[in-house]
Amino acid sequence: MSILKLKPSCKDYLWGGRRLAEEYGKEYDGDVLAETWELSCHPDGPSVISNGPDAGKTLQQYIEEQGKEVLGTHCRRFRDFPILTKFIDAKDNLSIQVHPDNRYALKNEGQYGKTEMWYVMDAGKEAFLYYGFKREISREEFSRRIQEDTLLEILNAVPVQKGDVLFIESGTIHAIGKDILIAEIQQNSNVTYRVYDYGRVGKDGKKRDLHIEKALAVTNRVPIVRDKSSYPHVADCDYFTVDKLNLDGNVMKKLEGMVSNASFASILMLDGRGTISSQGETLEFRKGDSFFLSAGSGSYQIEGSCDALITTIREKAAPVRIGIDIGGSETKIGLVDIHQKLIVHTAMPTAAERGAEAVIQEIGEKALELLETQGIAMDQCVGAGIGVPGTVLRDTGVVRYSNNIRWENVPLAREMGRYLPIPVQIANDADCAALGEAYAGAGKECQDVVMLTLGTGVGSGIILDGEIYEGKGGSEFGHMVIIENGEPCTCGRRGCLEAYASETALKRDAKRASGMELTPEEIFRAAAAGDERMREVVDAYTRRLGIGIVNIVNIFRPQLVLLGGSISRQGEVLLAPLREMVSEGCFGGEKGELPEIEIAALGKEAGMIGAASLI
Repeated sequence: MSILKLKPSCKDYLWGGRRLAEEYGKEYDGDVLAETWELSCHPDGPSVISNGPDAGKTLQQYIEEQGKEVLGTHCRRFRDFPILTKFIDAKDNLSIQVHPDNRYALKNEGQYGKTEMWYVMDAGKEAFLYYGFKREISREEFSRRIQEDTLLEILNAVPVQKGDVLFIESGTIHAIGKDILIAEIQQNSNVTYRVYDYGRVGKDGKKRDLHIEKALAVTNRVPIVRDKSSYPHVADCDYFTVDKLNLDGNVMKKLEGMVSNASFASILMLDGRGTISSQGETLEFRKGDSFFLSAGSGSYQIEGSCDALITTIREKAAPVRIGIDIGGSETKIGLVDIHQKLIVHTAMPTAAERGAEAVIQEIGEKALELLETQGIAMDQCVGAGIGVPGTVLRDTGVVRYSNNIRWENVPLAREMGRYLPIPVQIANDADCAALGEAYAGAGKECQDVVMLTLGTGVGSGIILDGEIYEGKGGSEFGHMVIIENGEPCTCGRRGCLEAYASETALKRDAKRASGMELTPEEIFRAAAAGDERMREVVDAYTRRLGIGIVNIVNIFRPQLVLLGGSISRQGEVLLAPLREMVSEGCFGGEKGELPEIEIAALGKEAGMIGAASLI
């Protein structure tokens, strides 16, 4: 089905009327019908498909079954379905209220904040609504006027008539006045902080709750200037783009549109009657109907007479991504722009002994601090990628096992989502480093790259045809056995490449030979200066690393092998003998296509850039 007709969820709030049932044909038996949630995947009021083979399913169920591709590529940046559309019939005044932004709402309510727009479908002769303050006020005055019941004196009352549009950004105090009928497009949220309610009581006979402290925390206390910059759209922001359609049935009686793979289309019929067609399917419509067209549906036609709002999701303007590189000892967090450039980064001790919950919380809080110090709104951030050592299940966002940080079956993506209200993707840290180099570093001219990160352990990443190759659960070159019954490895086996080619292994062998704790730089420097013991240590290290590289090249035949991590700083001293070993040891030798062997270019930035590139 290319066209889904939706049946709304109905709300009987005490200020509502009966127009939505009597004039717009909404099926509802109650005395009061205040709102109908026409396009909704929110659990507080999901809309239901009413036509075709999916009739009876909620829209959320349909999306889960068909896959998020039906939402379009522009929706990849959203963790949940992005919008909620409503009809609102205000027979009486709504409460004075304010909505929080994403960051505050996620932290305090566990869901998104709310930015919305109103299209006035009808209004009484004296109708008005409240929109911001008349003048700038202090937090103290705001609080005092709430307590003294004088808040209305400083609110900006705006007369409205049919066709008016208002954009209500999160943090704007507002209220719909009585005798107004509105179409609302908003973020997919049901978070509202009520500030003043005219002393009304609910169904239980008690005054409805106010949320004064939260409102004080989130309200913008300066006057709001009505913004007309969305032209030619009715409204345009990072959450939704709304366009107005008008067919008079005479001069203009047919529209042809297109639903590309970029975004779904929501069509909300405000008035009129006619037909909507797509892919050989035709449905009748009347005022009040709501339709969902999946991304990639192609062309559609609307014929007849109508006023309608068409909502789509546009591409994010100047997006920023968070790249997180979790290491055994240190975690790095960076902000990456659309050009794969690191804008800024910070670091913190991983301190894995605290447990996964504490580590994830600190990372999330540090990422939020980084956005705040750079003056970058959460709305500008399209997602977070996380590189983590060990075996990772990318499709579920779970770290199945990491011996380096002692995590097992940690739902990292879900838990990080408690702090970052954006899509979160995870991958093995070495895969992320390889992806960073392939996208923005030494491998950006190659499609097939293998990278070994020589640090506390030996991380490995494979990029084939420009994408991470991980097989079933990820590749672990560091744990291929190169010496039977050799040195014990952190994985519990013996003779692994990591037990010989990591920085830890090099320092271990140097201490055995000299009795001293030496850094890799000191070990290589001593070998170059003629220290026979260190020369034997370096030769053995290089030879064992070379065995591992030869095995890898014989299996994958990459265009490029990159070395990263602390030991890679030895440069040509390390590369020259490795190139010779590859030339001699790889199948076919010089007669085959041997890869280049180079040092990674991005250093510690690779993991952050690569993690961000998961988004």
